[in-house]
Amino acid sequence: MLCLTSQEISQYRSQLADYPEAIIALSEIENCEGDVEDATLNLGIRVGQQPDRTDWLLGLAKRCRVEICQDNLQQELENGNLIAVVDALIKAKICHPVLVTPVALYVMKQGVREFCEPLNYKIDLSLTDEQG
Repeated sequence: MLCLTSQEISQYRSQLADYPEAIIALSEIENCEGDVEDATLNLGIRVGQQPDRTDWLLGLAKRCRVEICQDNLQQELENGNLIAVVDALIKAKICHPVLVTPVALYVMKQGVREFCEPLNYKIDLSLTDEQG
């Protein structure tokens, strides 16, 4: 279970003040006592999604993997800066804007390098195949 403290929620609220969808998501996380996964399920239902698995947040994150795993965005997440990632994901329109912040938080808290590793492996494998 991925939980945020009230202090972390406050910090992210300040950082993402210019993104109304992020503020909605952070408020829902706060209402769920910091539980990011529960909040994401609630938000998903609210925007017309039908979360059908307990690891629904992971599934959302995987759909955003190509965008998140760009070098510059990986660096931003490693530095704790959500702005660039939230902005990029909203612009990419991969998932509903209100779900972008929980996705970014999930990846950041789980470890962006580990999250992006499967994509890097596939890229390296394809380069090897082309050279072979």
